[in-house]
Amino acid sequence: MDNKRRVLSLRHVLMLSLALNVGLILRIGYVGESWRAEHNLHGFCLYEQSSREVSMGGTYQKVAQDGKRDDVAMWSTRPVHVEVEDGEEKVVNLDHGDPTMYESFWQQMGDTTTVVISGWQYISYFSDVRNLCWFLEPEFAKAVIRLHNLVGNAITTDRYIVVGTGSSQLFHAAIYALCPPDASEPMSVVSAAPYYSSYPLMTDFLKSGLFEWGGDAHKFNEDRPYIELVTSPNNPDGSTRQAVVNRKQGILIHDLAYYWPQYTPISSPADHDLMLFTVSKSTGHAGTRIGWALVKDPEVAKKMTKFIELNTIGVSKDSQIRAAKILQAVADSCGNVGSTEKVLPFFDYSHTLIEKRWKQLRAAVNKSHIFSLPDFPTGYCNFSGRRFESQPAFAWLKCEGQVEDCESFLRSHRIITRGGNHFGVSPKYVRISMLSRDEVFDLFTDRLSAIQSP
Repeated sequence: MDNKRRVLSLRHVLMLSLALNVGLILRIGYVGESWRAEHNLHGFCLYEQSSREVSMGGTYQKVAQDGKRDDVAMWSTRPVHVEVEDGEEKVVNLDHGDPTMYESFWQQMGDTTTVVISGWQYISYFSDVRNLCWFLEPEFAKAVIRLHNLVGNAITTDRYIVVGTGSSQLFHAAIYALCPPDASEPMSVVSAAPYYSSYPLMTDFLKSGLFEWGGDAHKFNEDRPYIELVTSPNNPDGSTRQAVVNRKQGILIHDLAYYWPQYTPISSPADHDLMLFTVSKSTGHAGTRIGWALVKDPEVAKKMTKFIELNTIGVSKDSQIRAAKILQAVADSCGNVGSTEKVLPFFDYSHTLIEKRWKQLRAAVNKSHIFSLPDFPTGYCNFSGRRFESQPAFAWLKCEGQVEDCESFLRSHRIITRGGNHFGVSPKYVRISMLSRDEVFDLFTDRLSAIQSP
């Protein structure tokens, strides 16, 4: 009898163990699928259907053949930075504004911007407790002011500097700071279309009761407080922007990420209540994740600081020190004009490179005959002392004729872009990054020039 009970007990234990293991396997599979679903956002990873396949004229072909390229076999769960092998051809990814174009300049600079940080340095949360933004490194603040004053693109006098983990965090901090906490309804956040594609996503991501995305500023006609985002030069189309709604109850945030002399003539220093900048597009150091705001109202600056304090308890000191070194190197290089230095000043180098790319792109568009690009006005740049037309960091390409979905059409030619519908306009438009590495951009223009009518 005891032996029979022992056998039954062992069977029960084995059955229970089997059930627990099966449950664990299913749980792991569920979590994995949930992770993929969360990360399948446009702008950070490619769409799920195109993560392993690329549309080829209505059909789909595998991006990586089994056993050939293990390094791209899992690209559905991570960003594609440049291009992916597809048989004998490559998929050119120009969806993101990843500023790898600037690598060539910084490689020439050698150890000029090398930063060595000992293990005992920058341990404390605090940078300067006397400063309104207590986690702002004084060295970074000095570098920001020096570069703005040198370039002449923003007023820094009587402004508070708030540092953030990129301008994305500063965007959230700004709309939080500008919204009254006791309002009866969320404040609308609007921007004139075509607007930056991440504005709607970032605004509604937190599902805040303080603010909500209100859409195209041209269509906003509600008689209540609002926040208008003014991006100038504009992402995606490169146009110079001013406020559209212009009502008494409106509050403005000026996103000036691209107001630098490699992209557009600096006609006068920007003088607005709240201005956002980032090292990502000014120097190309997107991975450093540093942005800054110039804020006129101390109460707004305090609220922005409080948001970042609660969100991330400050901003990386290591990143601020590196960014300070980079901004200092940019400013120092501007003193090399007319010298015997082998390396051109940063803004001269980057201006020349982008100018070349725009000429190359326009030649490819003219050869293809089925695309068009906007024209930009010519202006005098007070910084460089020359006249030139704007040459934005993104190209706003339009498919002419019968092509209604330009993003899908280019995808069929192994060119990945971001369609106009993400920017609040017609899908006949796409945004194309001008900031990729040389070999990627050359491949793109070669392929674009060979495209004929569908």
